[in-house]
Amino acid sequence: MTQIPPKLQEIIDDFSYCAGREKLEYLLQFAESLPSLPDWLQEQSDQMEQVHECMTPVFVFAEQKNGSVTFHFDIPPESPTVRGYAAVLKQGLDGSSAETVTAVPLDFYRQMGLQDVLTGQRLNGISAILAHMQRAVAG
Repeated sequence: MTQIPPKLQEIIDDFSYCAGREKLEYLLQFAESLPSLPDWLQEQSDQMEQVHECMTPVFVFAEQKNGSVTFHFDIPPESPTVRGYAAVLKQGLDGSSAETVTAVPLDFYRQMGLQDVLTGQRLNGISAILAHMQRAVAG
């Protein structure tokens, strides 16, 4: 069964109030909130999984503790759209269980209206980020 966790649903709802270019501007605000990698992970960046489907170099790491997941991303600052989407995923999914993360539909971005402001190629890349996150926590 696919479902959207409450924190992610709240972000989706916020995007639904935006029209056209406002969606992109809101996504860029999220990009600014994406935290840097923690020091311990910078030293072990080879443990991060690369999302090869993205044109942007995207690396993700899922840290699982006590039944919940925290995601870490390494994405260049010159890729604000991708950073913004990663920040949406991080804010919406951090603290969730692996089962919750794997239940999120890959095309949930449609509920945000991102298909109206991003190219198909970009949308494929952002779907791939979530797919990598789901694989990272699934096993």
